[in-house]
Amino acid sequence: MSTVYQPWKARPTVSELDGDSSSTTTAIALSSDLGEPVVRTRKFFFQRKEQLDPEAIATQPSVYDNPDTAKEYRPRDDWENIHRFDPAARWTWGEETRLIRKIDLRIMVFACVMFMALELDRANIGQALTDNLLDDLGMNTNDYNLGNTVFKLSFLCAELPSQLVSKWVGPDRWIPAQITLWSGVAMSQYALSGRSSFLACRALLGILQGGFIPDIILYLSYFYKHHEMTIRLGYFWTAMSMADIGAGFLAFGLLHLRGVQGQSGWRWLFLFEGLLTLLIGLVAFILMPPGPCQTANWARGKKGWFTERYVLSTCAHAKTDLGREETIIVNRVIRDDPSKGTMHNREPITPKLLWKSLCDYDLWPIYIIGLTFQTPMTTPQQYLTLTLRGLGFSTFTTNLLIIPKEILHITTMVLLSYSAEAAKELTFISMLGQIWALPFLVYLYVVDINTVNKWVVWVVMTLLLGYPNAHPIQVGWNSRNSNTVRSRTVSAAMYNMCVQSSGIIASNIYREDDSPRYRRGNRALVALVTANIAIYCLTKVYYVWKNKRRERKWNSMSEARQLEYLSTTTDEGNKRLDFRLAH
Repeated sequence: MSTVYQPWKARPTVSELDGDSSSTTTAIALSSDLGEPVVRTRKFFFQRKEQLDPEAIATQPSVYDNPDTAKEYRPRDDWENIHRFDPAARWTWGEETRLIRKIDLRIMVFACVMFMALELDRANIGQALTDNLLDDLGMNTNDYNLGNTVFKLSFLCAELPSQLVSKWVGPDRWIPAQITLWSGVAMSQYALSGRSSFLACRALLGILQGGFIPDIILYLSYFYKHHEMTIRLGYFWTAMSMADIGAGFLAFGLLHLRGVQGQSGWRWLFLFEGLLTLLIGLVAFILMPPGPCQTANWARGKKGWFTERYVLSTCAHAKTDLGREETIIVNRVIRDDPSKGTMHNREPITPKLLWKSLCDYDLWPIYIIGLTFQTPMTTPQQYLTLTLRGLGFSTFTTNLLIIPKEILHITTMVLLSYSAEAAKELTFISMLGQIWALPFLVYLYVVDINTVNKWVVWVVMTLLLGYPNAHPIQVGWNSRNSNTVRSRTVSAAMYNMCVQSSGIIASNIYREDDSPRYRRGNRALVALVTANIAIYCLTKVYYVWKNKRRERKWNSMSEARQLEYLSTTTDEGNKRLDFRLAH
């Protein structure tokens, strides 16, 4: 969340009323024409939304409402949105609601489509396995494990370089280029001939797909406030599960092409799904604007997506014209987090800034969580299709049976994301996924699934892999605690690198000499999920201790000393005394 300096305690801030621990606990002097701070009482999407007067001023308090602090947080003169920065801008709730809906339709929906393209081309290996891919290429499960390891290692090695390139040239250019390039590799898998070509394609896919996720998260932060990102990231990862569901149906149809022109069904699967991704990549070159003030082009319209027209308000409290849509987007985001105005969207990260961001130890607890939290579930996930085939299900039945766990996964993940914002609790809500998975992993360790009813095993695996995934929450959590554009750029890549590293670990837990029961591997998974619960608890303790320590130092200063600190401090990002780490 944004850094907020508020020395006069005139009234509580939005953050205080929401219970957001990432903002400082002091308050701000409000101008008479600002909107009243809003308590978000709506807990879940199915509850009735709080009633806000659509004609009332929606502009929320920020550091820009006091001249003493506003100058310390003013965006850089070369910031791409500086011409729309206006601390005096005011807008209504009606305008803001309509504008957010417009951003969702224009920006968020296509971001989800692009993520589906990523998932389609990196996960269709699972469907290909059901069509005898390993036998056709003369490989075994150890070769498959090696392929997964090569993919994950290439993916994570490309994360940070890709993010640095994206920050330099702009995600609106780099992301479409990535999609187009990896679609070519995905299609080339049609011609796989053996172990060497299989490993080469997995490596190239990882290199080209690595960085896509942190790239697009940075891109979305240009348009949304922090609390809005958590929910939308939940839907963003829902798109991944939707892609898996769609892939199941596509596989059911495409694998029936086995025998056409004498080729295996999995070859047609790779070819046609790669062609679909290529189309999405080419469209992305047209549909992705660089930022909220740069949406005009030949395809998006000469005037762009967001109006430049001033709209007069009928609100009795608003004595001035309301800002244009671009002005509203820019100012609502910068008021929420002033650090977003510290870098241009095409400014590269220098080696010095990169090193400073890598050494940001306050983000390391989230990196550690990223390294371990998915591993216990990823291992059985990677072997799901092989497990179901081994239990006696046919190729086509297997591809349909993976769909229910994706539906459950979508449901639990979205509910978990809403719960985190509703409860204003990140750590313990994120930990629920580990508690969910523990009994099912114990079952896999204790029971020989090869000797029980295959439908019982399917139910257990579906419930295990439908666990509430905290990944969307933790991505937003990492972004909140970065508090600078350069740190947010690097930390997004570092967190995702840790997540990909967990995939490498997961790919090597089930080994051929431990098959078919994988008792040794399942024992390791139970130990890992137990350790994860402890890691979440220790992370909570660290952030609470850190915030209390800063709070004591900040409150020991006089108001004059606090103002002096703001104007003279060399502390940056999440190291500032007036910043509170989210937990």
